[in-house]
Order: sequence, then structure tokens, then C-alpha cells
Amino acid sequence: MFLFEILFYTFIVIIFVQVIFYGFIFGKFATLKQKKVSHSNQPVSVIICAKNEADNLKTNLPFIVSQSHPSFEVVLINDNSSDHTLKVMEAFKKDYEHIKIVNIQPNEKFWGNKKYALTLGIKAAKHNTLLFTDADCKPLSKHWINEMSARFNSEKALVIGYSPYHKIKGSLLNLLIRFETFMTAVQYFSYASIGLPYMAVGRNLAYTKDLFFEANGFMSHMNVKSGDDDLFVNQIATSENTNLCISKHSFTESIPKKTFKSWFLQKRRHISTANHYKLKHKILLSLFYISQFLFWVLAVTLLANLYQWKIVLGLVVLRFIIQYTTLYSVSTKLKEKSLVMYTPFLELFLIIIQFFIFIKNLTSKPNHWK
Repeated sequence: MFLFEILFYTFIVIIFVQVIFYGFIFGKFATLKQKKVSHSNQPVSVIICAKNEADNLKTNLPFIVSQSHPSFEVVLINDNSSDHTLKVMEAFKKDYEHIKIVNIQPNEKFWGNKKYALTLGIKAAKHNTLLFTDADCKPLSKHWINEMSARFNSEKALVIGYSPYHKIKGSLLNLLIRFETFMTAVQYFSYASIGLPYMAVGRNLAYTKDLFFEANGFMSHMNVKSGDDDLFVNQIATSENTNLCISKHSFTESIPKKTFKSWFLQKRRHISTANHYKLKHKILLSLFYISQFLFWVLAVTLLANLYQWKIVLGLVVLRFIIQYTTLYSVSTKLKEKSLVMYTPFLELFLIIIQFFIFIKNLTSKPNHWK
């Protein structure tokens, strides 16, 4: 019985930690009311780095070049593709004069390094405001550039946007991918809301050219092949220079992985990159995951053995009420309300997968940029 007493009091501590995360940290973003701002006419360079993305460029570039912003260029970076990516870029350039092509040749020192390709693309951009997305991404509105660029001002030089994955009906894998993307966004938007920005996704991210070169670009983590988005943001983002953009007109949508294996490999890369985050961010992220993991383990153990089951059940219900309230509010902001009803099942599944990814990454290194 002494063991169960220890587990019981540990469970109370875990509930307290979870309430802090869902009720206060994530709750800060859940209750955030972003002010409307006037669209800016400042010129923007949209940057897309592509490696073997011919088909995706054919599909998604029309959504980029037809944006309503009055002054923008599109910098297309062909990162030594072996398919028809360059030909597709050149075909679009014939029809749209505001397209610029940067053709990357093999470099022995930076072989296969997306950061090298992006750096050359950034150098080629003629405008100070840079807006990034991927070749397999498309804006969900013609006002994407307007909305993201409007969040810049004299103090804010970095803007974090949202990029959900396309919904596929009847697919459990798609549901899991979208939920994981949503929960990741809950965290990086929430931490930014409390003045601790730590990451963003390159599918919808903007910062100034000045900020990039003031930070010496990607040099501090050039040896890490991944992390052109989250590691760079982790390096340079502060409460003073970072802004959020959560207007529905600012979202970009990406095509999700179609097989569990490919998604699993993608998540391995993402989690391995997080090892290079600042210590304070790693502590917060680890604490949240551990508290989630222990919540499920201890709740099931204590309830299965009927130890103080009324109190345990009450604490479980309290935690779920706070979690649902917060996530529903956030999902309303991010247009993801359909995900919330599946939260317990998807959360548990995701915790198990993340555990196996952590173990797998201890024994082998994941592959990176194509």
C-alpha cells in the first residue's frame, strides 16, 4: 500500500503540472484576442526551396503568384533537383515577371544541406521582408502575404504563422498527423504568447533579411542538416522581436504523408532537431511530455487498483475539463474544431509513438533533407 500512496501523491503533482500547462500556459493563447491591423504595402520576397518538387510546384505556384499583395516577388530555389523542377520554374517565370530563380549547384562542403540553398536564396531576394513556405504548400487565401506582412513593425521582425495539413476523410493516419500538428502549434503559439517563443514551421514563417544576417544566418547550426525553420527561430526569437499571425486568411495548407512509415521518419527528424533547442525550452517541452505520459500511466494504475479511486477519478475529470476547454478555444482560432472530440485517443496514441521515436533516435540517426 505504501507504493500506491507514493503513486497517488505523484499523480496529484502531475495533475498540478498539467493544470499549469493547459490552464495557464496554453490558456494564455486560448484567450488571446489578436488585434486587427491594416495591410501594409511593404514589398515582400516569398521564398520557396524545392528539391524534386516538379508536380507540387505545378499545383501550388498558381496560389502563390496570384496573391493580392501589391508588391512581391517569388524567389524559387532549385536545390540540385534530379527531376523537372527547374523546367517547371522556368515555365512559370515566362508567364510571371515577378519570379526569380536561384539554381543551386552541388557544393562538396554543403552537400545536401537545405540551409545552404536557402542562404543563397535569401541573398538573392531583393526585399527586406522574407516570407517562407514549402513547394508542397499552398495559401488558403489570396491575402496570405497581406496578413503575414501586416504583423511586422518597427519592433517585430519575426512572424510565426500556422500551416495545417490537408484533411483526408476516413484516414486515421491523417487524423493523427493533423492532431500532432495542431498540438505542436498549441505549444509554439502558447510559449510565444507568454514571451518564450521557441520554434515555428517553415511552411508559414516570415522574418526580415536584416534579422537573418544580424544572426549570421544558419551558421551556428549549419552542421545540423534539419532545423532551417525551428532551430533558426529558437536561436533568434525573443519576446520583443516576435509576433503571431493567426488570421484564417494567413494559413497555408500542406499535403500530409500518406504512409505511417514516411510520417514516422519525418517525426524522427523533427524530434532529433529539438535536441539542439535552448535548455529552457527543452526543459519545458520535456516536462509537458513526461507529465502527459505519467498522467495516463498513473491514472490507469490507480483506477485499476481502486486506490483512492473517487479522488483519482475526480482529478482525471478535472484535467480533461481544463484540457477540453483550452483546446476547444484554440481549435476555434485555428479552425480545427473537428479534432478536439478525439483528443483522449489521439493524445494517448501520440504519446506512445513519441516514446518509440525517442527510443529509436537513441540507437540510430534519422535521415534529413531529401
